[in-house]
Amino acid sequence: MKINVVGTSGVGKSTLAQRLATALSLPYIELDRLYWRPQWQGAPDDVFFANIAQATAAPGWVLDGNYNRSRAVKWRDIDVVVWVDYGFCQTLYQAVGRAVKRAWRHQELWPGTGNCESFRRSFLHRESIIWWTIKTWRANRRRYLADMHNPQYRHIRFVRLRNRQQTEAFIAELVRSQISSNAPYI
Repeated sequence: MKINVVGTSGVGKSTLAQRLATALSLPYIELDRLYWRPQWQGAPDDVFFANIAQATAAPGWVLDGNYNRSRAVKWRDIDVVVWVDYGFCQTLYQAVGRAVKRAWRHQELWPGTGNCESFRRSFLHRESIIWWTIKTWRANRRRYLADMHNPQYRHIRFVRLRNRQQTEAFIAELVRSQISSNAPYI
């Protein structure tokens, strides 16, 4: 089983992807960890895509993240795209809460990078995660709606989760399916 969890920053992709990976006993892959380098420098696309290809070479995994320019690599053999599509206010609330917690704790986001969110970076910087959430929420929604109907992606099962109740029901269904079949979901 190969799953990509997507959605706007702050919506809860990482939390859900980790829960799915645990429930299915699959490796968890975080695209941000493959992309970010020290001092907030991103990997060049050729290096980033090679990192994705290497990380997704296993027979099953749960991938966390968008990076739409990487679709040719990450969706090549994908089974399921789980789109966490919560409402704007919910997503923004979660993004702000996460930014405050990370800034307060001075938590390194990806081991070895030294990259930590600060109050200044989260709320005042032109590349603020809060601003990114505001700027991309609507565009992500349009993009993933189009992808669901794009014949190019007909090999992919899309699961759209619009609220926490649907998310919890999906996880419960996944676990029941896993237990009853003793095989990967779907």
